[in-house]
Amino acid sequence: MPQSHSQSATDPAEVTVRKAVIGDLDAIMTLEVQSFDHDRLSRRSLRHLLTRSSASCLVAELSGRLVGYTVVLFRQGTAVARLYSIAVDPNHRRKGIGPALITAAEGEAFDHDCLFLRLEVRSDNAAAIALYEKHGYRQFGRHLDYYMDHTEALRYEKRVSGAIPAHIQSPPYYAQTTDFTCGPAAMIMALAATGSDITVNRGLELRLWREATTIFMPGGLGGCEPFGMAVALARHGAEPEVWINNDAPFFVDSVRNQAKQDVMRITQEDFRDMAEDMGIPVRRRLANRRNLLPALTEGSIAIVLISGYRMLRERTPHWILAYGADQDHIYVHDPWVGEENLETAVAAAKLPIPWPEFERMARQGRERRSAAILIRKDKTL
Repeated sequence: MPQSHSQSATDPAEVTVRKAVIGDLDAIMTLEVQSFDHDRLSRRSLRHLLTRSSASCLVAELSGRLVGYTVVLFRQGTAVARLYSIAVDPNHRRKGIGPALITAAEGEAFDHDCLFLRLEVRSDNAAAIALYEKHGYRQFGRHLDYYMDHTEALRYEKRVSGAIPAHIQSPPYYAQTTDFTCGPAAMIMALAATGSDITVNRGLELRLWREATTIFMPGGLGGCEPFGMAVALARHGAEPEVWINNDAPFFVDSVRNQAKQDVMRITQEDFRDMAEDMGIPVRRRLANRRNLLPALTEGSIAIVLISGYRMLRERTPHWILAYGADQDHIYVHDPWVGEENLETAVAAAKLPIPWPEFERMARQGRERRSAAILIRKDKTL
């Protein structure tokens, strides 16, 4: 369990860490300017972080003076936290302030029932990398051309609670590049996980969208429903099966125009006919712990329909990829990276979600629709 974040591991008599308040804004802004030549947070962004429910801003004090700060971000409904920013007064470094802030950040992640605390660090920041590695962080990825000066970022994480089964390995992550291609992005990740010979790029993302779209959605361009996605996946070499909890067409009630509703129904009926002709199995089955845990444990992956509200605060249908599970969590890639919420792929990939939370989000709309497309990574299973 992380140490209390009220003190430093190196000098508890002097370094204290507490929650930041709006009155700390000027001092935090000064630290930001002193610590970073590029990619600085604006005063407006810092003010916003001090008041966000999904952020925890902590400050370190040394002999009554504010000498460091850190920001931890949380994603609703998940068990992952992100150490978004950390800064120490250049005149007070090597006094245990950095370690105290890291310990405090881990404490915040632990208190929010997170399994992981993740971060990104400049590849040329040797001192920061050494500090993180000393505290038990391990590198799990990199992001080329990440910072404003084109320096790459290294991605690190530390498990702050729980245990991750060794057999759970994540497939390659792909972020959707439009507001309406979460389904195709999840399909790309699923095809990559099955070893399909595909060239991953925006062209494939949009091609899969054209192959699987329902034509219309409330905001304009069409989304994807499970039968169209299953047909497209089968055409690209996968062996999908569809899980649904009833036979009604998807998303029709969200479109008011009767002519558009008719087109959506006809399109979906056509996809269902195609799926039947292709021999794609259809199961009357909920996407819940009881059904998904054994399937994922045995080597399947699942593209699951969720309500975007519980994670993203958007009342829209949304597709994610589930690739592993244990008794407590399901592990997913979310194609949506909320840049407006200061997210990167670190916040959207490899997300452990507690089963009770997942079961709440995996029912979409007033009709409480449940839908998933199950694909086996090993077709011999």
